[in-house]
Amino acid sequence: MKNIKSLTTIAISVILMAGCTSKQENMKRELTNFIHKHDSALIPLYKQTTLASWDAAITGKPEDFQKAEDLNIQMMALYSDKESLKKLEEIKVSGLITDSLLIRQLDVLYRSFLMAKADTAKLIAMVRMGTVIEQKYGNFRTEVRGKKLSDNDVEEILGSSKDVKYQQEVWEAQKKIGTVVADDVKKLVKLRNEVAKDLGFKNYHDMSLTLSDQDPKEVSALFDELDNLTQKSFAAVKEDIDTYFVKYYTLKSKDELRPWNYQNRFFQEAPKIYDVDLDKYYKDKDLEKLTSDYFAGIGLPIDDMLKKSDLYEKPGKNQHAFCTDIDNAGDVRVLCNVKPNQYWMNTMLHEYGHAVYDKNIDMSLPFVLRDPAHTFTTEAIAMIFGRVSSNPQWLKDMAGISEGEKMKIAETCFKTLRLEQLVFSRWSQVMYRFEKEMYKNPDQDLNNLWWDLVEKYQMMKRPADRNEPDWATKIHIATYPCYYHNYLLGELLASQLYYHIVGSVIKSDDYKFQSFAGKMAVGEYLNENIFKPGNRWYWNEMIAKATGEKLTAKYYAKQFVD
Repeated sequence: MKNIKSLTTIAISVILMAGCTSKQENMKRELTNFIHKHDSALIPLYKQTTLASWDAAITGKPEDFQKAEDLNIQMMALYSDKESLKKLEEIKVSGLITDSLLIRQLDVLYRSFLMAKADTAKLIAMVRMGTVIEQKYGNFRTEVRGKKLSDNDVEEILGSSKDVKYQQEVWEAQKKIGTVVADDVKKLVKLRNEVAKDLGFKNYHDMSLTLSDQDPKEVSALFDELDNLTQKSFAAVKEDIDTYFVKYYTLKSKDELRPWNYQNRFFQEAPKIYDVDLDKYYKDKDLEKLTSDYFAGIGLPIDDMLKKSDLYEKPGKNQHAFCTDIDNAGDVRVLCNVKPNQYWMNTMLHEYGHAVYDKNIDMSLPFVLRDPAHTFTTEAIAMIFGRVSSNPQWLKDMAGISEGEKMKIAETCFKTLRLEQLVFSRWSQVMYRFEKEMYKNPDQDLNNLWWDLVEKYQMMKRPADRNEPDWATKIHIATYPCYYHNYLLGELLASQLYYHIVGSVIKSDDYKFQSFAGKMAVGEYLNENIFKPGNRWYWNEMIAKATGEKLTAKYYAKQFVD
């Protein structure tokens, strides 16, 4: 009797398993067909859209922005199909997809198509409002004493002039872009919040982080941890900065210092308070060639990308810098406005860090996974390379300074890099917390909120009796919303990767002055462990596979705080 029951149980199990397998195969087929259909529409549209945006950034022409806007609306329409979202929800809820690559594609697609729940008219309005604002930023030029200045000109004056009154004029003139765009940005923020609430989120900030695979509470906790880690160290270096500038400008006391005295528009970069002029090492150098030679030396050649890039100033062109992957199939380009100085050396290395990541993603991956594991993981790679522009060993290896000169500036270079990190860390606190609070309540006094945060985290006094939308002068708030925190997360990962590469890849005990120049093993490691996997894995899984542990702040603290 027992044997008969056992045979019956086995037979039922086999039938159930066969039925389950059949359902799994059907669901797998449905998802595979969905992906194929989606790719056939997405791939050509993606390329047209990125090319149009590229052209608009270079020319600044209204017709090019219009074309980019139209294509972005088409792209948005692609992800606004409610039937597609319904199908993806059905497949996701079934739990029948077991193939890891398909599960990952399903996750990425589902988060992308969630926007289908939003009002299409609102989504289109968001794109159009964003285009208008971007044009205003792109076409704005600071005007002082009858002369128009580019952003490069503004930074040069703030960074080198000792004429405090002229600095103030330039700083205030540059801030006029805030009044040009502020009302538009507030309207766009409110519209973004409406869309987020339509999708069931508290606000756009909460939605943006969640849909990009980040837990808003974890990000806030990390920023609180970094605040505690850096507060005392920053206060100490800020005291050094203020002491230096009182003497530099021949002021009576630190109370006289104002935002225009800190050598850049936002105090987001380290002022030059140490006795080393890194610009002089680059003033007669071909930054394009230095960048090319460096990446070739670590096995990550960029010459094909250089040919398609746009690297120098021209009228109407976007004055910032970015890297774009035109087709997710190898056409990667960089936009810069290069001048022969350390800032643009850093920027070139940074942007081509993004570029080598994009270029070397495994092209056999499904199209929707041919992206970095997360936006901050590509920032980390860019930062590792950008940092070497102030590294004395790199200056010796690549820019040709002598061993004696290297030793002479070594400690000062490290102090400069540490200062850069601490200054940027505190600036990032302002950006993250401002955006978070702005999306919570866009009707609050944003002008005052901005300066409250600047005073708290950057310890920089607001100008007396000033009530202007200075927050709106930072282009990222309008056109790259809820993104800036990823730069600081990128810095954390950059330090974690740096320590792993030094200790486990090139097997050195010198963690202070590694340039990686000529070390092919570095390129091989990054290629195999970071670049090729693309978005195959959740970002923290990729980091754990690549370094042996998940993302942590301890290496950043070890490198720059302790």
